[in-house]
Amino acid sequence: MSVGRRAVVTAGAGLALALAGAPPARSQGHPRMRTLFLAGDSTAAQKYADAAPETGWGMALPFFLHRGVRVANHAVNGRSTKSFLDEGRLDAILTAIRPGDLLLVQFGHNDQKVAAPSRYTEPWTTYQDNLRVFVEGARSRGALPVLATSVERRKFDADGAAQRTLGAYPAAMRETARASDVPLLDVEALSLALWQRLGPEATKPYFNWTETEQDNTHFNPLGAIEVARLVTAELLRTHVLAPRETRRLDDGIPTDLITWPDAEENRP
Repeated sequence: MSVGRRAVVTAGAGLALALAGAPPARSQGHPRMRTLFLAGDSTAAQKYADAAPETGWGMALPFFLHRGVRVANHAVNGRSTKSFLDEGRLDAILTAIRPGDLLLVQFGHNDQKVAAPSRYTEPWTTYQDNLRVFVEGARSRGALPVLATSVERRKFDADGAAQRTLGAYPAAMRETARASDVPLLDVEALSLALWQRLGPEATKPYFNWTETEQDNTHFNPLGAIEVARLVTAELLRTHVLAPRETRRLDDGIPTDLITWPDAEENRP
């Protein structure tokens, strides 16, 4: 069944919420691996060798999850809620997702782009409408939807204060999560606080600053690891994941564990 904005089969919210932190489903007496599906943009997406050292935080998320929870990273560069849905990418997730799985949704960076009609959404109308399509789609499959406000960019004022860059989109997502009774990971607020603690110079190694590029949106391995740590801590705080499903939240993760595949055919 194709899932569109006006044709989503909605299951009860209570079923999906009851699945949060629940033990994995069992198949023929053996626990079934729980899958965390990630829908998002370039800040979370898988990167390839030609983009190294740029790293999506979704690439680092498995470092903080036990083997009983796997990550299916469907985040794609340049997508907004609108373009992700219009390209049928949620349909692909809903074909694979199963009861007890998670759908983690992080969009906002590209929804802001007024000059790109294929991506732009208005925060208090079309953006929220689209978020509800993700929520209802997950619930229709017995999976748990989770909303995550977008990770903040690196921007500081002349006094060294970290600046918000995402407009009304984080607030609109927070309202949608409250109204739809969906767990919210406030990655925007947490990442802004992290950049503030580090300051303008110490944040540079976290972002894709190289000899040829000064990118204040995308991450180097260090930044991807630390944002993935924030995400996992929020999954634990909101009881989406149980303590047994997470690991190494207080440990240093070597950045050389990040790898970038070569295979062009693996690109979404």
